[in-house]
Amino acid sequence: MATKSGDNLQSLIYSNEGGPKLQVLDQLLVPKEKVYIDIPNVEAAWAVIRSMQIRGAPLIAIVACLGLAVDLASNASTVEALSGLVGDGGDADVVVAFVATKIEYLKTSRPTAVNLFNALDELSAAVLEAAAQAAGTGENSRPKIVAAVIAYAEMMLRRDVADNKAIGSHGAAALLSNPDICSEDERAEKKIRLMTICNTGSLATAGYGTALGVARALQALGKLESITALETRPYNQGSRLTAFEIMEEQMPGGTLICDSAAAAMMRIKGVDACVVGADRVCANGDTANKIGTYNLAIVAAAHGVPFYVASPFTTLDTKLASGDAITIEERPPQELLASSNAPDNMNCWNPAFDVTPAKYIAGIITEKGIITKAPGAEVFDVASFMM
Repeated sequence: MATKSGDNLQSLIYSNEGGPKLQVLDQLLVPKEKVYIDIPNVEAAWAVIRSMQIRGAPLIAIVACLGLAVDLASNASTVEALSGLVGDGGDADVVVAFVATKIEYLKTSRPTAVNLFNALDELSAAVLEAAAQAAGTGENSRPKIVAAVIAYAEMMLRRDVADNKAIGSHGAAALLSNPDICSEDERAEKKIRLMTICNTGSLATAGYGTALGVARALQALGKLESITALETRPYNQGSRLTAFEIMEEQMPGGTLICDSAAAAMMRIKGVDACVVGADRVCANGDTANKIGTYNLAIVAAAHGVPFYVASPFTTLDTKLASGDAITIEERPPQELLASSNAPDNMNCWNPAFDVTPAKYIAGIITEKGIITKAPGAEVFDVASFMM
């Protein structure tokens, strides 16, 4: 069931009164409509992730975890099925296997954003810990495991907003102190002209945003002169979602441009910095993000514009040495054909992401500070920063 909302725009609505309940904003309808979709089980969570009705690496992970919590605790058919499997004793191995099947299913929704896999792996560990505790005390494992899933999902929801605000603060400070953006003499009066791609604001997260959170932090300091959003073809997350958030927040100098106008904008009107989000950051700093990000990084380098990635720790993936190892999701051709008025039988290649090499990135903004390169290095040492 879908319901229309009032004026307040949130990426999701979650409550745990009488059991967990979750609704997500159908972002394919924004900004024309604000419609929230009920998520009663993992199948519904998988569907809204896969269809891109919700998107943004942090939000994908949160919806997957909250969707599992709702399924296990509030979905009558799942509760009944689990009860039938384990009876009153709550055999831990059976419950763990039941939950693990749902977790593995959620992992198949989208392949590129590492937040989903990191979160579900952490959730799996919480499930195993709860099962071990139940076994040690002789308690029924089922309620203990379900409670652990709910607790972890709700912790993710709280943590995401706090992390995003920290990213915004660190990012604003980094831009204002970068001598390539403004000299020390200019710093007191300088206001930043930002450019970004895709949507990295409240609609991509539980709230506040990552790259757009940096813009929010600058705005709060009175240091944001302008914010330019690339439309972000073919799904137009920039024109539909980021432009909407810019207008809702009344950010100064909000401007929308087509993706191919970035270079002209930098040369003619001037841009001080680009800040983008991330779906996966490798050990060397290579970053997967929305298709078109790589183009923007090259254009920024050609115009001497510092290019930053805003990424929570949950998006850092030190298991992958470089971007060559990232699996890039390819979307159905029809998604591009339908939005471009192309002939229906035209051959089409429609990757959802590209990989920006670390050499084009000035810094990686995290909730714990800025990851920078060693002097003279072209790549980052992400693992050392995380330790």
